[in-house]
Amino acid sequence: MLQAATSRSVDVFEKLEQVGEGTYGQVYMARNRLDGEIVALKKVRMDNEKEGFPITAIREIKILKTLDHKNVIKLKEIVTSKVRSPNKTSIYMVFEYMDHDLTGLADRPGIKFTVPQIKCYMKQLLTGLTYCHLNNILHRDIKGSNLLIDNQGVLKLADFGLARPCALENSKTLTNRVITLWYRPPELLLGTQTYGPAVDMWSAGCIFAELLYGKPILPVRDEVEQLDLIFKLCGSPVADEWPEYRELPWSKKYTKQKPFQRRTHEVFRRFPLSARNLIDGLLALNPRKRMTAKDALDSDYFWEEPMPCSPQDLPKYEPSHEFQTRKRRQVRFWCPWCLW
Repeated sequence: MLQAATSRSVDVFEKLEQVGEGTYGQVYMARNRLDGEIVALKKVRMDNEKEGFPITAIREIKILKTLDHKNVIKLKEIVTSKVRSPNKTSIYMVFEYMDHDLTGLADRPGIKFTVPQIKCYMKQLLTGLTYCHLNNILHRDIKGSNLLIDNQGVLKLADFGLARPCALENSKTLTNRVITLWYRPPELLLGTQTYGPAVDMWSAGCIFAELLYGKPILPVRDEVEQLDLIFKLCGSPVADEWPEYRELPWSKKYTKQKPFQRRTHEVFRRFPLSARNLIDGLLALNPRKRMTAKDALDSDYFWEEPMPCSPQDLPKYEPSHEFQTRKRRQVRFWCPWCLW
């Protein structure tokens, strides 16, 4: 449990601007009044907590304190502030500040990532996931706005609010209401509550395909549409390839009689074979056959020309966060590759 009494006051920091907002709190860019260091302050939502500290925040703090890796965001400290009544406290998590998130950067007008740049970002994402999975941590919300990048080109996994320890794959009953819809794998959409690192790898596959394609590949409004679009791209599940899918709670409700053929190589035909093979491995319907982060790092895609650039060689950009660019972004809920 947090030792709030020993925490510093949030007044040590001057809030400069809001750079993010999620289910579990707002995020601010702030300056340390004592030494001028720029940090990120994440305010923990206490609105619905009548008793004690939110369990989601406790879990996130405990997980982040066990992780120490160049591609995972660093939690620096916890600070507090008194609000209204003296018995009520606001809690802030203090993180290292990152200049961009991947979605905000990709949404900048005129931005088009080069192949070496895409390879550099993906290698760092997969390296971070390899570390988390080796330490039995599922992130459960991999998406562009949770992948932060600094001006030295270093990418870090952030927002562990939905993360969970998972000592043994498929050993626990977990909620399937995790991962932002466009990046949610089919097994969760079909109702499974036993799963492992493969759920993060599906999300990583969606990110990779999005970087290549220049826009989200599975943009929909609800779960039914999501499964329909997944099956149109990855083919309908069949017992030979994924025997367990028929045992999932919602398989009969959401799987249609009309079979779809797998079209990943056709849809991404203008990209190299190595890129298509990597997409194919990450977007395997059967989670048991889905590529692991470690195996993905060894794929041919990262070992052929053009080679991945070094993080320090990436372009420098003005600060770009998805929260700040959202108003400019007009999301259309249609998919260009599935127009017949």
